[in-house]
Amino acid sequence: MKEYQTITEISGPLVFAEVDEPVGYDEIVEIETEDGRTLRGQVLESSEGIVSIQVFEGTGGIDRNASVRFLGETMKMPVTEDLLGRVLDGSGNPIDGGPEIVPEERHNIVGEAINPYSREYPEEFIQTGISAIDGMNTLVRGQKLPIFSGSGLPHNELALQIARQATVPEEEEGEDDDGSEFAVIFGAMGITAEEANEFMDDFERTGALERSVVFMNLADDPAVERQVTPRLALTTAEYLAFEKGYHVLVILTDMTNYCEALREIGAAREEVPGRRGYPGYMYTDLAQLYERAGRIEGQEGSVTQIPILTMPGDDDTHPIPDLTGYITEGQIMMDRDLNSQGIEPPVNVLPSLSRLMDDGIGEGLTREDHGDVSDQMYAAYAEGEDLRDLVNIVGREALSERDNKFLDFADRFEAEFVQQGYDTNRSIDETLEVGWDLLSDLPKEALNRIDEDLIEEHYREDESEAAEVTADD
Repeated sequence: MKEYQTITEISGPLVFAEVDEPVGYDEIVEIETEDGRTLRGQVLESSEGIVSIQVFEGTGGIDRNASVRFLGETMKMPVTEDLLGRVLDGSGNPIDGGPEIVPEERHNIVGEAINPYSREYPEEFIQTGISAIDGMNTLVRGQKLPIFSGSGLPHNELALQIARQATVPEEEEGEDDDGSEFAVIFGAMGITAEEANEFMDDFERTGALERSVVFMNLADDPAVERQVTPRLALTTAEYLAFEKGYHVLVILTDMTNYCEALREIGAAREEVPGRRGYPGYMYTDLAQLYERAGRIEGQEGSVTQIPILTMPGDDDTHPIPDLTGYITEGQIMMDRDLNSQGIEPPVNVLPSLSRLMDDGIGEGLTREDHGDVSDQMYAAYAEGEDLRDLVNIVGREALSERDNKFLDFADRFEAEFVQQGYDTNRSIDETLEVGWDLLSDLPKEALNRIDEDLIEEHYREDESEAAEVTADD
């Protein structure tokens, strides 16, 4: 293995070195500084005679006298089932004081694209215990469903609630233990030490850590490491899913910090910037991460992704949410107005969407009435929202009795259906029963999106009649 002392330039997180033989793209590099430290890096660009290297731990302490070794292989993640319950840093090293990881295998972190012909269509329900998601924007196994949030909104609390509560209902019901197990991979990028402590306290307090693997890249860690963290998390997820048969939920937060790292490295390489200074290849880069979700025909396990991103300035046309929306299958939108009203979690169901919901709900999956109830609540809430605007102009007295009922429905929908706190775990049956409670306040003839047989079975006739009797008295 040749050792070079030919560093010509250091620029931000990048080191440029001269070489006398071809070096492979993405090859792992060791840089030994004069004070004896060994830093790891990766070849970012290789041309005749010179290579650029991004250094994971930052370029502090590196000078022209440092020696460079090319290891002849790309970065690999040591994987084993024993990773469950462990906490690792953004480079995959244990930071929980536990024993060293003894890997069963070492997998390339770039992963392999799933052959489209081998992909199995996602259509099995994952229960998060959160009504706004389960009832209105259902998550299915193998889906990628991002959460679009904003600075200061409680997306971390929502992420922790999903990590704690997410289950595959059929596995719960099965008496035997032969079914696939459920695991959570939590990849945190660019979070503060305070947020990291909050995450870890919650994981340990609730026992969720036992079925989780946590990757922590903190805000003061190098930006380059931030690019590696989600790839390590997804490589671990693919191993557990497709070799060990787990149903794996991958939560990645915050993708905005990941994209900022891409921009920082692009600027250091003096690349021509794209929209708002982000690199032109950001769409491809994000797709390489998001498309690693899915199911493979003949394999028991699945990889489901929930990437979380904070929209700069709450702007959903910003390149990060914009490109994410192109690649993923819907979005869960968090709302600042709902948050200021104390609604927990502040999920706005109107702009939210799960494109695979229709295939993952209904008889045999969730419940026969799920689709109709969801459609009717969406329509009634949308009408209530429109009426709120009208009330601001003409006043509530000018509305008809029917309109007032829809206005009341919108208030109750937020206060009883969306609002549930971060510690309440509702089953899909409980979520739909809350929905029927709310819909029973509307006149029967207004329920034009629900099958008549379902209305006869579930509509709370007695409640509405009692309300009418009271009004007459």
